[in-house]
Amino acid sequence: MRFGLVHRIMTDALAALGVLAVVSTASMSPWTSAFLIISLVASLAIPEEWQSKAWLRHFGNIAPVALCVVQGARLVLGRSPLDVAVEFAALLQIIRLATRRGAAHDQQIIVLALMHLVAGTVLGGGIAYGICFLGFLVVAPGALVLSHLRREVEGNYRQGARDRTGHPVDVPRILRSRRVVGRGFLVSTCLLSIPIFVFTALLFVLFPRVGLSLLLLSHPRSGRMIGFSDKVDLGQVGVLRSDPSIALRFEIQNLPTPPPPRLILRFRGTAFDHYDGKTWARTLKDKPAEASREGGTSDVYPFSRKLDPLHDTRINIDLEPIDPPVVFLPPHTVGLHLRPIEPSMLNDNVKLLKGPEGEYRYDGSEGRGLRYEAFIGEEGEGSGELLAPNDKPRYLEVPAELPSRVATLAHTWADASLTQSAKAHAIEEHLKKDYRYDINSPSGGTPQPVDDFLFSSKRGHCEFFSTAMSLMLRDVGIPSRNVTGFVGGSYNRFGKYYAVREGDAHSWVEGYIDDNGHPRWVTFDPTPPAGAQPLEDTTGALVYIRDVIEALSQRWNSLVVGYDLRTQIQILENVRNSYDAIRSKTGTNHGGLERWTRPSSLAAGSLLIMATLLYVWRELQRRNRAPKNEKEPSPEEGNALIATTLYRLLESALSARGIVRPVSLPPLRHALELTQQDHPLAPEVLSLTHVYLDSRFGHRALTENDVRTFEKRVRDVRQRVIEERAEVEPPMSGA
Repeated sequence: MRFGLVHRIMTDALAALGVLAVVSTASMSPWTSAFLIISLVASLAIPEEWQSKAWLRHFGNIAPVALCVVQGARLVLGRSPLDVAVEFAALLQIIRLATRRGAAHDQQIIVLALMHLVAGTVLGGGIAYGICFLGFLVVAPGALVLSHLRREVEGNYRQGARDRTGHPVDVPRILRSRRVVGRGFLVSTCLLSIPIFVFTALLFVLFPRVGLSLLLLSHPRSGRMIGFSDKVDLGQVGVLRSDPSIALRFEIQNLPTPPPPRLILRFRGTAFDHYDGKTWARTLKDKPAEASREGGTSDVYPFSRKLDPLHDTRINIDLEPIDPPVVFLPPHTVGLHLRPIEPSMLNDNVKLLKGPEGEYRYDGSEGRGLRYEAFIGEEGEGSGELLAPNDKPRYLEVPAELPSRVATLAHTWADASLTQSAKAHAIEEHLKKDYRYDINSPSGGTPQPVDDFLFSSKRGHCEFFSTAMSLMLRDVGIPSRNVTGFVGGSYNRFGKYYAVREGDAHSWVEGYIDDNGHPRWVTFDPTPPAGAQPLEDTTGALVYIRDVIEALSQRWNSLVVGYDLRTQIQILENVRNSYDAIRSKTGTNHGGLERWTRPSSLAAGSLLIMATLLYVWRELQRRNRAPKNEKEPSPEEGNALIATTLYRLLESALSARGIVRPVSLPPLRHALELTQQDHPLAPEVLSLTHVYLDSRFGHRALTENDVRTFEKRVRDVRQRVIEERAEVEPPMSGA
């Protein structure tokens, strides 16, 4: 394997991993991410011989300045400083990759890659970053060693340097050599990642979790869901049904074996009470207020009663970032237990806010989503607050321009029923059976979408069904509101959870049913079953791969990104409990061994052993550094030493004449140049140089007579120098 090629590949790998770590965690637009990746590939594909061209060198000088000006202008125009800094760092790496020349630039690339990795840690740290981090650990040791080696080669053998025989040093030939880097070298350097990883893991587990917000201003995750807003246009809802991005994950207790591949469970998000003929909105615009906590300061929020962890069913939910930050509630939720997805000292004050229409939002998680437990009560619990008499009119309001035949149809379906519940179920069943689900309904662009849906197209997405039923309930005197949320999820066999996707967004109806003197909000879903369930496939090779990747991502977020101070304390408590159990089982928790097996005693003993080992190691190091009796040199070594000493005498004599041999100029080449210059000392210098080379490299043994002769000739050279100086200098005149 060629030295230069392996070094370039490893350096390129580090640079690519660093840029990908930033791109995968920063909140960049898809177009910006695509541009950076394409630019990265283009810079890596530039041939090495191009990088010595003048135009590319000029580009390397101008591009960073131009980039700084452009990013500064974007900053002045109001772009986020963090986004500008991240993009600047990524583009600076790409420019350096395209214009690098030599080992010095390669070391700059490695430093930038390390900075990108650190930035990725602070910005997000998802599964994509985890893959980049592991790749970085594997490649970094070899890349650093090769970069240092190449810098030494290029530093010691600059252009024009010559070897000891006088021939020019061919640096490109060294870089093309296959003897410098072998398989053993690559394997050994890559294996260095194992102890590095172990040390990093121990540091991660044991180091106090102080939170990422102390390192950098909190940076929200990219890819927030948008769509659960304060206003919903009937003609636009439904496009989410094709988006496979995960919105939330949930784990539920007491599932059958095997678990069903799909589970229909309506997660309520928000509701709307006013319909103007095309758009649903909320009449109440009050700012959400903090919900009541259990005990006043805990992260437990009871809704309709005190929570009962022993009897209430609990559903664990991991909610991805959504804008606005709505909390989705399963049916019959009687309370929540909150905690943020990512650890941060500034995130400890996550609050649950209660808004109008039974909506809940969270605040303080800084756009990173939410992890919470939903406590589920009995049938009918957690169904909302009672409706005050003065609030009923706004839930019975129907647009004045709505054709009267909508109300006529509602009475036709419902008047035969005696109770409000029966009337609502009659309307629900007619819509389910007589109309067809279609994500691309043609009624969305008409002046009266509901009228066109009921009497012309007779097909539409869930929002048409829920809007039609809500208006028809109002026509027959039943207060109603339109609800949006998610309809359920598909089971991930590897993560043991249900994944709810953005494509599972759904709309249904809540009617205020007052039968037998027990008024309450009741859920109805008039959408046909084909559109009222998760639509993602649950079988196939692609589904298998998708579930593996999503399960890995979930585990990473749970075990690494979500590793907080609570988890750290819990791990330490588990270790202590396990150790106490071992002491109890072995009987060392009492008697004479009780004091010596205490955790404090073991910690003190471990520190004492470590201090002893450190002392012994330092003593051994000191002894190894102590001067030792040098062994007698071999005859060849002694001869080479004598020859070198004699040649230094010659150089000293020549220096007195002002003739100094450059360090990069070999002795023989120096003597030949004096000969070409017809220097009077050239014949003698050339002869003495041959004696030196023959004895130093030709293994010619120097006798005592040879040494005396060489020294005498050097004295003659020095004497000639003194005589020439005396002839040049005028005699001193007497006083």
